[in-house]
Amino acid sequence: MPRPSITITAEPSGSVTAKGADDDVSATLLTHAGFQQIEDWYGRRHRLPTTTPVAERVAIATHAAEMLHAARYDVDLDHRLDATRMATPARPLGPYTAGAELLRITDQIRSAENGEDLRHAVDHLLHPEHGALERAREALEAAGEQINDLDDSVYRVADQFGVAAELVSAAQSELVEYEAALGRINSAQQARVETRARSAPPPDSRSAALSSSPAAAKAKVSPTPGAGGAAPAVHPPQAPGPRTR
Repeated sequence: MPRPSITITAEPSGSVTAKGADDDVSATLLTHAGFQQIEDWYGRRHRLPTTTPVAERVAIATHAAEMLHAARYDVDLDHRLDATRMATPARPLGPYTAGAELLRITDQIRSAENGEDLRHAVDHLLHPEHGALERAREALEAAGEQINDLDDSVYRVADQFGVAAELVSAAQSELVEYEAALGRINSAQQARVETRARSAPPPDSRSAALSSSPAAAKAKVSPTPGAGGAAPAVHPPQAPGPRTR
């Protein structure tokens, strides 16, 4: 009996979905790879959250496809999620590994969907002890000191490295409150949502009352048949005419 076909695609929203895994074996394999199973009136499907980093999406989708292939499932894997077809080298910047790591952090910053994700990514840059900026400051300072130790006749260059280290330190002091500021992003978003909800116009209470009022309903009912269709006319009393003789 042929196995069902399973499609793993990258959605425009950034999520990754796997459809067609209707049996327990394929569902188990997808869950084991890292997908979350969802069952609703659309049926059973599996997905990765939009907050999943790009590299992790590719790794999970590729691993899931490999396991499904091994279990003899027909898998249609989005080429954007196929690590075996991607041309990205293992060391995209060659020996410049520090620059490559900063590129990875930049990708995380750009893909952040809320204040917490952004704070976590920026923390790799600005952590006061272990952040990239602190390491860069130390490296510049060490370079200036080493230049003086090797040849003090080029002290001007050593001084320039020292000035650069001080500029980085100044940048760090300007950004010292980044954690609190980024932490307020989610609160601000939630506050805007609540404000919009409170400012929504209430339903027309007069219309609602009339629509449910028995008196209003009764007023709209036509007169009953046999009543002449209208109220009886009332004539003013007539004055008696002159008597005839």
